Amino acid sequence: MNLIQIAWRNFCHRALSSILTTLSLSLGVGLVVLVLSVYGVISEAFTRNASVGYNLVVGPKGSPLQLTLNSVFYLSQPIENLPYTEYLEFLSKEKRTELVDRFRGDESLKERGGRYAPFIGDGYAIPLALGDYFGEFRVVGTTPLFFEKLRHGPTLEQEFTFSIGRAFKEFSEEHSYFEAVVGSRVAKEMNVGIGDEFFPTHGDPTGHGHDLGFTIVGVMDPTGTPNDRAAFVNLEGFYLMDGHAKPLEESDTPEESEQSEAVESADVSDRVAKPDDYRLLSIAEREVTSLLVRTENIIFAPSMQNAINEGFRAQAAAPVGEINKLMGLIVGPLKNAMLIITLITCIVAAVGILVAIYNSMNDRRRDIAVMRALGARRTTVTNIIIFESLLVAVIGAVVGWVLAHAAIAAYSGTIEDQTGVQVGFLTTTGNEIWILPLVVLLALIAALLPAWSAYRTDVGSNLSD
Repeated sequence: MNLIQIAWRNFCHRALSSILTTLSLSLGVGLVVLVLSVYGVISEAFTRNASVGYNLVVGPKGSPLQLTLNSVFYLSQPIENLPYTEYLEFLSKEKRTELVDRFRGDESLKERGGRYAPFIGDGYAIPLALGDYFGEFRVVGTTPLFFEKLRHGPTLEQEFTFSIGRAFKEFSEEHSYFEAVVGSRVAKEMNVGIGDEFFPTHGDPTGHGHDLGFTIVGVMDPTGTPNDRAAFVNLEGFYLMDGHAKPLEESDTPEESEQSEAVESADVSDRVAKPDDYRLLSIAEREVTSLLVRTENIIFAPSMQNAINEGFRAQAAAPVGEINKLMGLIVGPLKNAMLIITLITCIVAAVGILVAIYNSMNDRRRDIAVMRALGARRTTVTNIIIFESLLVAVIGAVVGWVLAHAAIAAYSGTIEDQTGVQVGFLTTTGNEIWILPLVVLLALIAALLPAWSAYRTDVGSNLSD
C-alpha cells in the first residue's frame, strides 16, 4: 500500500472532520474564483462596450470620463451641449453645404470643408442629443446613420438587427419625424412594441412629459451593449420638442422667425405627412450633446484627438482608455479588497486543516508507533501526514472551482443579457491558474506542525501505553 492510499484511508477514517475541513476550504476557493470571474466579466463588458466601432467621443470641455459614461453607457448627466457648427467641422464641404441649405445656416459655412473632415475620410461622425427619458431609460436623439454604421459583438462585425420592425427613417410619410427604435430591455421592461407611442419626459424620469410623442417602429435584438437600455428617436423630432431649441439672440434669429408649428394630430392622421409640416430648427438653434467619431484609419485618431483638445470649445475622449482608467482607479482596488477577504477565508480554512490534523495526532500516536515498530521511517510517517493535508487541499480546491463555475454557468443567460459577455462552465480567467498552487502551498504550511509532531513521536512510550 503506497503512502497516498494510507493518507486516503486516514482521510476516510475521520470522514466528518475531513469533509467539514474540505468544505470550508472549497468555499474559500469558490469565493476567490467568483471574485476573479466577476471582475473578468465586468472588465470585458466595460471594455467591449466602450465603443461599438468608433474611436472617439467628442463633447463639450469637462471630464472625459463623464463624457464617456454619458455618451457611451448612457449614465451620468450631459456636461453641456455643443453648437451644431461643431458637428459641421467633421463633415465634407458637400455635406456641409447640404445641411446649411436645408437648415438655413450662415452662407460662410459652405465655403470650406470641416476642420476635422480630412481625419474622417470614409469614417463617420454621428450626432447624439441627450437629456430626456422614457421611464427610467435614456432617450437618445440621433440619425439613421447610427444603425447603419455602428457594430457590436466580440469582433465588432455584427450589425444591429431587429427582433421586429426596422430602424427609423430620416423622414417617414406615416410618422413624419417622430419615429423611434427601442432596445431589447426597454421593450421588455416598458412592455412596448411596434406601433406604440411614448412621450419622453424632460430632464429626468419623473420630469414633465413632452406634448409630442414618438411611434415605435423597431425593437432591437439583444446586443449586450448599453444600447439595449436606450430609446432612440429621430434627431429632427427630438429638436422639435419643447425646450430643445437653443435660445437665440436677435441678431442670430433666422429669416423664417416663426416658431416651430406642429400640425394637429387629427390632420396628420387623415393624410400623408410632408416634410414641410414642421419648420425644422435652423443651424443656430441646434445643439448636440456629443458625437461618435470613427476616423478613416485608426492611426489618425490620436492626431485628431489632440487637435480637438487644443480648441476652446470641444474635447475628444478615447472611450476604451477612459474605461481602463476607471477599472484601474475604482474597480481594480475593489477587486483587490475582495480578493484579500477571500484569501483570508482560504487561510482560515488552511488553519482548519492544521487544527483538524493536529488534534487527531493524540489518537494516532499509537498507530504511528506501530508503523515505526514495523519498520516505517520517520520521513515515511511525516509524508503520510503531508499527503493527507494535500488531499484535503486538492479536493477542496477542485470542489470550490466546480461550485463557482457551476454558479457562473447557471447564471450565464442573465450575465449575457446584462453584459453581452458569453460565459460557460469552462470559462476561466488568467489568474485562476494560481489558485491551486496557492492552496497547495497553504496546505503544506498547515501540515508542517502535525508532521513535525508525527516525526517526534516516541515509539517506546506510545507502545507501552
